Amino acid sequence: MSTETAPTADRVTAPPPAGWEEARSRVYAVGLAAALPAAARPLVDTDGSTLAEPLTTRTDLPAFPTSSVDGWAVRGRGPWRVVGRVLAGSTPAPLTEDDTTVEIATGAMVPEGATAVLRVEESAASTTGLISGTPRETPEWRKPGEEAYADEELLPTGTPVDPAVIGLAAACGHDTLRVRRAPRAALLVFGDELLTAGPPAAGRIRDALGPAVPAWLRRYGCQVRPSDVVGPVADTLPAHVAALRSALVTADLVCTTGGTMNGPVDHLHPTLEALGADYVVNTVAVRPGFPMLLARLTGPDGRARFVAGLPGNPQSAIVALVSLVAPLLAGLQGRSMPVLPQVTLAEAVPGRGDHTHLALVRLDRSAGVAFPVRHVGSAMLRGLAGADGFAVIRPGTSGEPGDRVPLVPLPLFPGERAS
Repeated sequence: MSTETAPTADRVTAPPPAGWEEARSRVYAVGLAAALPAAARPLVDTDGSTLAEPLTTRTDLPAFPTSSVDGWAVRGRGPWRVVGRVLAGSTPAPLTEDDTTVEIATGAMVPEGATAVLRVEESAASTTGLISGTPRETPEWRKPGEEAYADEELLPTGTPVDPAVIGLAAACGHDTLRVRRAPRAALLVFGDELLTAGPPAAGRIRDALGPAVPAWLRRYGCQVRPSDVVGPVADTLPAHVAALRSALVTADLVCTTGGTMNGPVDHLHPTLEALGADYVVNTVAVRPGFPMLLARLTGPDGRARFVAGLPGNPQSAIVALVSLVAPLLAGLQGRSMPVLPQVTLAEAVPGRGDHTHLALVRLDRSAGVAFPVRHVGSAMLRGLAGADGFAVIRPGTSGEPGDRVPLVPLPLFPGERAS
């Protein structure tokens, strides 16, 4: 990072609040422009990463005709004389004479010259050992290229790698995949008023974000080590500068909690100014979570680093995560911009004037509707614990029962698919 200098009045110019949708698009674009480097990694080490190039097949799938049943590979009309046996993993000799057959196992290579495969349960053997039966009209083997042809693109760049993708890559003959690594994230907790153990007391409150935010970040595919969570950081500018500079040495993204406003002990903005940061977004026209921000710095290796300033109120901090951090991480991983599903409101949800309202809801998937939850103050977490995501109520509108609105889902485990 650049060396620390004394703050000046014009080093960091705060832009006006961004619209919520504009902010999402803006941070995704800067994330994609700074997409993490790609490297080839063994299949077993790719779960949770992102394809950095399309997944293609190295051969036809299947690469050769394979029997789909246990039975007999036959030539001619029969009855058939048994001339051999073929198991999976071996290469059979051709069938060169009519009315001959070889016993064949499921998955075994069909011998050249075979005209059909007869299911074992639909066959009979004579006392002289001849096999008889009537093969089905539909061939009982898989043809080469039935699933894919050699060099066919099966999955595009930017696809998240999960166990299904790993299995497909192995079936295609790959030993490694070229992927983008998971982003490395750190968390700095600001606030002298915070307790890290025990119940709130004597004017001090329990830190709820220090334990929770790393878990959310992991669900977005980040690597977060216990040593990457630091705090509470002392409410002084030198302590903030030192903590952020240290975290940015190894982290692609540093999230901070609290200090995003301009109060007497809010030192995040002066810290960003001292480190030569540029704002990507500084405040967003959304409720809750208005004082969120995202800033960008250039590391000593020339790559971009990012700082996401999460408000200190717990629910507001999660709103900042789903609003700014999620699209940023999608860009850094080379993934597509998250597409928001639509939900039907079961009850009315108020608007927030000229701000977007992100309203916590729980989904009744059987009925296909979303219900607003209670206990949703910006400092509350009870409602969040029972919610599935945030319904998006656009500026100047309110949500009425039956309205279709976008949903920002809460993140699942890496690789998990929504039901």
